[in-house]
Amino acid sequence: MNTAATKVSTTIALLTCLAFSAVGCSSPAPSDSSTIESEAPVVEQTEEAPEPVSLDGEWKQNNSNDPENNWQSATITGDVIEIYWVADAGDTKSLYWAGSVVTPEEGDSFTFDSANDTTKTDSAMLASSDPTKTFTFENDELSYEVTALGTTTTVRLSRE
Repeated sequence: MNTAATKVSTTIALLTCLAFSAVGCSSPAPSDSSTIESEAPVVEQTEEAPEPVSLDGEWKQNNSNDPENNWQSATITGDVIEIYWVADAGDTKSLYWAGSVVTPEEGDSFTFDSANDTTKTDSAMLASSDPTKTFTFENDELSYEVTALGTTTTVRLSRE
């Protein structure tokens, strides 16, 4: 092959490589419209800490067959619950359950198992003798099962 032709081929190959590398590395010249970018301000979203769940307060049965004269009521204070049979339009109260309350840090619905406080229920004639009772909190209602005289029913309580 001819030396002059080889030099020309090599020169063309080098110029082609330089052209491609220059195009690959170059960036478009800035114009006024491309240098001004509108950036939306960064807004930090802070989540509010959920309020701790509290069942504290007075509760009354909302599904009694005789709501004027007989129902169950509960008092919850901290981690303690006491439930009473209420009769005679509120003149008579008998302990049904005394136990623990375990609430989660947050949540609109949950269940918990209450341990029976037998120091209170052992001497109460109408009290449950179950070692534990499962309670469900959902839709601002507290519910649990009651078995008396072989019949089981779900009692539903609402805050008073």
